[in-house]
Formats: sequence, C-alpha cells, structure tokens
Amino acid sequence: MAVWWIANLVGLVVVIPLVVVLANRVIGYAHECQRYADDILVHGVLLSGNLDPVPALADTRDAVGEVTAGAVRYVTALDRVVST
Repeated sequence: MAVWWIANLVGLVVVIPLVVVLANRVIGYAHECQRYADDILVHGVLLSGNLDPVPALADTRDAVGEVTAGAVRYVTALDRVVST
C-alpha cells in the first residue's frame, strides 16, 4: 500500500508538472506559428495587389521587339550611308 502512495506522490509531483510544462511549450510554439501564418497572409495579399500590372509586361516585351527591329534597320541604313 505504501508503494501505491509513493507512486501517486511521484505522479503528482513529477509527471503532472512535466506534462504541463511541455504542453505549455507546445501551445507557445503553436501560437507563434499562428502569428507567422497571419503575417504571411497579410503580406501575401499585399503582394498579389502588386502583381496586377504583370500582364502589361507582355505588351512591353512586344514593344521592345518592335523598337529593336526598327533600331536595327536604322543602324543598318546608317551604316550603308556612312560606308559610301
């Protein structure tokens, strides 16, 4: 019977506080993960707002191609004029 009381006392003094401390640490890390997730959500929404002009990059690429072709024609013609 005395062993039973000693086991109960060890459980109350050692095991239960250890479980509480470990659970507290796990809950703290879970709250930290939640704060990171909220931060990612806020900044992800702000980032998506900055991506609205991305389709205009295709128009810019096409315009650069046209300007480059015109510049090549101009330089070629200028080279012929200067060479003669």
